[in-house]
Amino acid sequence: MERREAGVPSLNVWVEHMFLGQYQHNIDSKGRLTVPVRFRERLVADGAYITQGFDQNLMILTKQSFEEIYQRVNQLSITSNMARLLKRLIFSNANQVDVDKAGRILIPQYLRTGAVLDGDAVVVGVGDYIEIWSPYLWEAQIAQLQDAEANSQRFEALDLSPGL
Repeated sequence: MERREAGVPSLNVWVEHMFLGQYQHNIDSKGRLTVPVRFRERLVADGAYITQGFDQNLMILTKQSFEEIYQRVNQLSITSNMARLLKRLIFSNANQVDVDKAGRILIPQYLRTGAVLDGDAVVVGVGDYIEIWSPYLWEAQIAQLQDAEANSQRFEALDLSPGL
């Protein structure tokens, strides 16, 4: 039996709302990408934003996640060069996402160019947000992720022990 505290959603509800998996999709000549069916409902219901990612990819964040990032970044001092660069990276490249009746979103040309997206794309669920990759760049990510020895070193400081 699952134990729940008052006012705290069950873990199952939380996991059901996560973006998970990898999907191959095409970007049409107008720059529209079909969003995986499993992701659409949440993007339509919650609203979303697309922006440049940190690894020559794109990120789609729900409205809530985008607003949380805005609040955190907005607390940084404008006198900090790094803070200004981060604001420019995220916000000058951000666009609101509208999912059309066919389940597609329009990706602006400058975002497609920066992420080397031309024709094909890999849509990746990353828990609380979505990433969009060119297939070539995603293959490089997969190679990194499949390096067991490097992963052991990268993630050893994180305590991901069962029973947390």
